[in-house]
Amino acid sequence: MTTGPDSLREQAREAVANQPYTTVTILSSLLAAQDALRYLPPEALDVVATHTGASINEVWGIASFYPNFRFTPPGDHVVEVCWGPTCHLMGSQPLLQGLLANLGLATEGETEDKAVTLKLNTCLGACPHAPVMSFDHHLAGPMDLETAEERLSQLRGDQAHN
Repeated sequence: MTTGPDSLREQAREAVANQPYTTVTILSSLLAAQDALRYLPPEALDVVATHTGASINEVWGIASFYPNFRFTPPGDHVVEVCWGPTCHLMGSQPLLQGLLANLGLATEGETEDKAVTLKLNTCLGACPHAPVMSFDHHLAGPMDLETAEERLSQLRGDQAHN
């Protein structure tokens, strides 16, 4: 897939134009663009502004308000650790610290090889299975460090074969 500015603009335009919602808003358009592109490059923000009749400042104001929007490309795999109250009590902090060490990160972000993006999430909505993680949007739990590291190894192994 080409990722130049024209390609990004066209992909964003298609995603925003084909939203399944009856009421199209700046927020729904940003969600559609990010779902298609995995992040919101400047071209997508421009497309959303044009499509919704909003100013680029209005679009940026909404996009920058929500922490789940990202403005840089994510790694090839996205791994989330829930650190909400239940997961915290059930051991998400030692799990998180172990994963940060395993990935060579000081905090959430992308690994040096861009294979994995590690994110903190305030709630993954699966408290009975705490501590919970998400691997490429697939929930898993209860999670322990050994199992999480095995899943990371599998993801990174898959990366080597692509």
